[in-house]
Amino acid sequence: VHLRDIPSVSAVLDRIDWRSVQLPRQMVVETIRAQLASLRSSARNGQQLPTKKEITLKILAEIDRLNRPGLSRVINGTGIVLHTGLGRAPISPKLAADVAREASTYTALEFDLETGKRGERLDHISALLTSLTGAEAALAVNNNAAALILALNTVADKKEVVISRGQLVEIGGTFRIPDVIEKSGAVMREVGTTNRTHLKDYEKGVNSETAAILYAHTSNYRVEGFTKEVSVAELATVSKKRRTPLIVDLGSGALFDLGKFSLPSEPVVRDVINSGAGVVTFSGDKLLGGPQAGLVCGKKTLISKLHKNPIYRALRCDKITLALLEWTLRSYTDGSPNSTNLTHKLLTTPRTVLRRRGQKLLASLPKTTVRKLGITVVDSMVEAGSGSLPVESIESVAFRFNAKNVKPTELAKRFRTQDSPVVGYIKGNRFTIDLKAVLPAQMKDLSGAIQGVAK
Repeated sequence: VHLRDIPSVSAVLDRIDWRSVQLPRQMVVETIRAQLASLRSSARNGQQLPTKKEITLKILAEIDRLNRPGLSRVINGTGIVLHTGLGRAPISPKLAADVAREASTYTALEFDLETGKRGERLDHISALLTSLTGAEAALAVNNNAAALILALNTVADKKEVVISRGQLVEIGGTFRIPDVIEKSGAVMREVGTTNRTHLKDYEKGVNSETAAILYAHTSNYRVEGFTKEVSVAELATVSKKRRTPLIVDLGSGALFDLGKFSLPSEPVVRDVINSGAGVVTFSGDKLLGGPQAGLVCGKKTLISKLHKNPIYRALRCDKITLALLEWTLRSYTDGSPNSTNLTHKLLTTPRTVLRRRGQKLLASLPKTTVRKLGITVVDSMVEAGSGSLPVESIESVAFRFNAKNVKPTELAKRFRTQDSPVVGYIKGNRFTIDLKAVLPAQMKDLSGAIQGVAK
């Protein structure tokens, strides 16, 4: 193929079925031009080019790839229920459909239908939050980092915040507590040591320049051995005595005792509030099981100040987030979530149930597929994810693959590129699909993906 045989932009455009393309025309044109420019460069460097037909088909395939939604549905075979890369807490299809129906029209977001006057968007979730946590007041912003920055900026802008050196954590994605404190406008004052901090360290650290005491729950790691940490209840005594607000960043945040469901325990928000914390922040899309949000609960005087801070307006939640959050909170009908809360449902599904699902799916597959891919059902241990329930593992069940003549990395790629993409992991040089985070409704799609890979 010579340079003159490379198709023109218009020739490729004529081959596109525009009825199925949901992309700006200019983006399609730019994609074609970029592909053709690359081919011309290759030809000038003496490289062999495909035929004109092959070139056109390749460009059309690239446009088809771009035409597919970027946020595509996947089957989470990692075993990590709160997988950050896969969107953390899953939302039940019914809840998502209900919210989409309400959000597709005008909504009474900030409008009081009874009085006909302007309303407050937080009214949709504040009563639920205060009821579930025992706090005097509550608000929500778009994530927990924002919640912490808002709290620190409101209470301690240009003043000192006392925090233990053992709590200067990096949460992930370069999110570090010292950086958050700096960006909030507060001045960090470290007390204690990495492994041991005593109450007297805080008492000594609080001075006339101190505006807040910060307790950051180390939700993504645990220090063991020769350690000492001051509890929230103990810090509350210093807070009260020195009239200095106590801010507690719980990270994941649990609304009930997870131990009741044989899960590793996490601090319960209500217990932290009752211990005397002035402000408590936690995430909406972790153990709560809702959308990405930063929830803030605490004393009315402090929450009111946060609400009046101009920064709050830049961080507030939109109508879709608030709707999802409201119905997530409503799922806690008896203090713990009901069956509509998928996160809780997945985390608490016992190994016996997962094994039964796995064996049923395996039995339904063609025997040739099972032999070709070398599929076996094995017990596994997984983590909750997103820094929740650190160190502790949760019992699960997985499919382990031992395909002949196919590398685990290649097998993983084949699963990711199926019509129903499956994301698994490689352990012990074996590709693995864990069933802990696979929704029951996705088992049929998983079966189809396995058979597709085996072809």
